[in-house]
Amino acid sequence: MEFFISAATAEDVPGLMLSAGALFREDGGRRDPFVDVEWPERDGRDYYTMMVDDPGRLALTARLGTPDGLLIGHLTGQMRAPDAVRPEAVVADLVSMRVAEEWRGRGVGERLADRFLDWAREKGANRAVVSAYAANSGAIRFYRARGFVPMSLSLQTDPRTGG
Repeated sequence: MEFFISAATAEDVPGLMLSAGALFREDGGRRDPFVDVEWPERDGRDYYTMMVDDPGRLALTARLGTPDGLLIGHLTGQMRAPDAVRPEAVVADLVSMRVAEEWRGRGVGERLADRFLDWAREKGANRAVVSAYAANSGAIRFYRARGFVPMSLSLQTDPRTGG
């Protein structure tokens, strides 16, 4: 079956909230005990509206069958301005991406990521970044296949217990 990738509109915000909520439950909720998995659906309306409306941000939807079809995935991204520490870095940040489990492996994620990278080039980015949980080997494989390579490693501990 065919699917359509398009820029999200204000009418897509409720669907973005639901898709992001599913991502929070599937990924963050399983890997980070501090993630509020209810946040996107409870409090995310303003955030996802901003992602749709701000030209320095990107919100894409993947829909099944027609441009108005069932929402099967999303991607959000944003540009980061150069800063004093890295004044030459023009960074496009892939903030979140999800494809419904039954549609994974069919090219939906690849098309979303390709659209993000096209947008990053159009915005003048010379770096694109994405974060993934270290335990999410599928996401890491997916992003590495698209040219993303590790740059830094974030380590954490509970200072109360050392673990």
